[in-house]
Amino acid sequence: MKLVLASASPRRKALLAQIGVRFDVNAVDICEDVLPNESPVPYVTRVALAKAEAGYALAKPQQVVLGADTSVILDGNIIGKPQNQADAVNMLMSLSGRTHQVITAVALVGSEQTHSFVVTTDVTFRALSREECELYWATGEPADKAGSYGIQGLGAIFVDHINGSYSSVVGLPLSETAELLKVADVEIWHTEEM
Repeated sequence: MKLVLASASPRRKALLAQIGVRFDVNAVDICEDVLPNESPVPYVTRVALAKAEAGYALAKPQQVVLGADTSVILDGNIIGKPQNQADAVNMLMSLSGRTHQVITAVALVGSEQTHSFVVTTDVTFRALSREECELYWATGEPADKAGSYGIQGLGAIFVDHINGSYSSVVGLPLSETAELLKVADVEIWHTEEM
């Protein structure tokens, strides 16, 4: 089976490449608004599945499509991407010295199969100062990140520790995704150039 990634995320592309998966990219544009009274796990699951289904609608025969969505959760509330510097700094200060959850849902859609799963990781931040949050914003990194930080980049210095899957916090839980790909007969650890 040939895999299609229904995402333009450079982080998800890099993670799939890291485990030697050959894939095409078909970025889809779907509404990612949270529905009224929608809780985090149903939300990320719905969005991941919608991405995979939208990608599958454009796929060729013998292709399976992988969709994923990652959300940062604090006190049961979904923390999205920042609108501006003030929003980003406020988000980061709300995470300061506390533990939050990062939930990633992954969905795989093919002609005869639909599978999905969710991975939750606890992330604990050290205490942050408003000044360092403002300096971090100036790097440009937090602008397109849920929760206003990237654990795989400069934002790593805020993280005291995690309990769970590092790759899930980046955007794609690799262990669980590899198992899902095996079920769909998608080869991992491919050693030739993609």
